Amino acid sequence: MKDNSYQAVMARKKEIMKKSVGIDYAVLEYGRLSFDYEGLMKSVPYSLEQVAEIQAETKVGKTPLFELKNLTSLIRRYSPPGKGARIFIKDEAANCSGSFKDRRASLSVYHAKKLGFKGVIAATSGNYGAAVAAQAAQRGLKCIVVQEVYDSRKVGQPEILEKARKCEAYGAEVVQLTVGPELFYVFLMLLEETGYFNASLYTPYSIAGIETLGYEVAVEIKEREGRFPDAVVITHAGGGNVTGTARGLLKAGAVKTRVIGASVDLTGLHMASDGDFNKKSFTTGHTGFGVPFAVWPDRSDVPRNAARPLRYLDRYVTVTQGEVFFTTEVLARLEGLERGPAGNTSLAAAIALAKEMDRDQIIVVQETEYTGAGKHPLAQLSFARRNGIEVRRGHPSENIPGKNIIIPESISQLGYRDVDLDELRRSYIKNALQKTGVKVLEKNDPDFLSEETKWPVDRVVEFLEDCGIETKF
Repeated sequence: MKDNSYQAVMARKKEIMKKSVGIDYAVLEYGRLSFDYEGLMKSVPYSLEQVAEIQAETKVGKTPLFELKNLTSLIRRYSPPGKGARIFIKDEAANCSGSFKDRRASLSVYHAKKLGFKGVIAATSGNYGAAVAAQAAQRGLKCIVVQEVYDSRKVGQPEILEKARKCEAYGAEVVQLTVGPELFYVFLMLLEETGYFNASLYTPYSIAGIETLGYEVAVEIKEREGRFPDAVVITHAGGGNVTGTARGLLKAGAVKTRVIGASVDLTGLHMASDGDFNKKSFTTGHTGFGVPFAVWPDRSDVPRNAARPLRYLDRYVTVTQGEVFFTTEVLARLEGLERGPAGNTSLAAAIALAKEMDRDQIIVVQETEYTGAGKHPLAQLSFARRNGIEVRRGHPSENIPGKNIIIPESISQLGYRDVDLDELRRSYIKNALQKTGVKVLEKNDPDFLSEETKWPVDRVVEFLEDCGIETKF
């Protein structure tokens, strides 16, 4: 009989992960804190073209690209002369389970089937569970999805309950938990007991699956407009969407396209807090994931996270919950598209950014998900009121996460707030030093940190020395 106490299972996590993912992460390690990131990505034995073919087999990819002409026209009414960039959306709701997460799941499930696994498991409260379930159904594999759904009162978040329904519709078994530290523990136990493949959000298979999205955006805009987009706005949570999309843009040659991350500002709410769990209206695409995963990606369920957002972000902005709800309504009323909150996080940011950009410039937004019963603004706002959140019209500057949701009165009020990427980079390096406990680095470590942060090596070395780290090799 194996010891299935929390301590024992957590002590076996490296062994469990190696068996369930099929990657020996140890061979990628070098220096005192570095690892071969490109080597990790090359462990995926499929080219970009092969990934696209694999995805086409299960109704993923080649999603529509729409120009939002009515919305752009409205934006220009509130922009300075000559401003008001054109906005396009890549409508990822057209994937089979209704979100861009189908791209992430498609390659993982295909690879699991190829390796002979009988099933797949994913720990997620979001769209990814439905994506894994839909892909598993088409590949003839069993599927288990582990979710954090409830607070201690057994009150479930409407959006997560909606996603549980969708997972079950595809034939998956859904294990529902209350918020807390047991999620990873239960996930590891299930991987060990079943011998299923770990279809983690953070493996290189997941990130390689998103590369086709960035590639399609770049190629389709260039074919239509004769040039690459000036900016792509990407909802940022765990970092996979930013990472995969940016890598796809680069593979298409769109090296000058700015990669802009966007999150909902939930400052002050702790995602693992029982009291805060139901005070938010967004289960993904918010700062409660976006900031922690930027400053320490390896907090994930694999030894080394293939999602590394600071390698690719050129800018990172936040918007409020009310601005996203407002944008959801605007998109439906002006463009006849009712889509979910994750994609409209990026669209809200893009509206504000477009007002400052030239009219001939192009912004592409990933409209990343479908909408449904639990995702709809009416369900979310009703749930917020039941949990003591004030909902009213006003200016977004009045927003206090966990206290109120302020719905703008006009598109002119939509704005954004820049997140200091340099501050995130400093925090990342500090975390890397703290987690490893090193005081003296090896020769290649500053180069690795430079790649991780997009800082020049000289600047990395200067900051390391400020932190009291020996850098004379």
